[in-house]
Amino acid sequence: MTTTQSGRPPVVDLATWQAARDELLVREKAHTREGDALAAARRRLPMVEFDGTVEVVGPDGPVPFLDLFQGREELVVYKHMWYDGAPHQGQCEGCTMTTWQLRDTVYVNARGVSFAVVTTGRWDEVAAFVAFMGYRQPWYSVRGVAEPVGGAMGYLTSFLRDGDRTFLTYSTTGRGNEPVAGHFGVLDRTPYGRGEAWEDKPEGWPEGDHACWYWRSDADGNPTWGPTSRPVPQWTRPGATPEQTLGRLGDHS
Repeated sequence: MTTTQSGRPPVVDLATWQAARDELLVREKAHTREGDALAAARRRLPMVEFDGTVEVVGPDGPVPFLDLFQGREELVVYKHMWYDGAPHQGQCEGCTMTTWQLRDTVYVNARGVSFAVVTTGRWDEVAAFVAFMGYRQPWYSVRGVAEPVGGAMGYLTSFLRDGDRTFLTYSTTGRGNEPVAGHFGVLDRTPYGRGEAWEDKPEGWPEGDHACWYWRSDADGNPTWGPTSRPVPQWTRPGATPEQTLGRLGDHS
């Protein structure tokens, strides 16, 4: 027996649900195996050598990029976008969302992989933002530093070290960063998904809003971009209250 309500999955007995679940599981397992094949292909990519002595700026001043490896052979770096002169609530909500979910990388470190965040902001601004957010990861300014250490931000990038030689091995951006943002995988397993308009939904489902609509909100959790909004994780910070400024100084963008 099946009953259907508008905007809801059909209601069935447990045996019927299990049969449908088992059918989907076949596709999910195929998807997992394809992901394994892609990971194997990444391990076979060539790499590019670069100068690991180039200096970046951290809490102890200028240090060679080699220091980011912390003595390990492998390093993953998230490149955080930066708006010069912006207040804390005016920084990139997408990068805030991603970095917030990488606050604790002990399991990565245990596998022999270091993790760091770099950004093009001036170190004094970056240090204040890191303190406000309560981040524990190593952060560095790569202002004026060329690729692959600097360059375009919003990327997840992997490096390999062989003694004092350093190599770029992999880089991705956009939806390629999603695997490190675990909430996407959780939302994809809910009936209404991410609540974004681009998703394929059954007829009658909530239409959804633009992609990333829930990354920035006001104090009451209402998605919005305006003088009282900020990236969602910032509302968990002590004393994080609405502000009357947003974005770059003198600019909304």
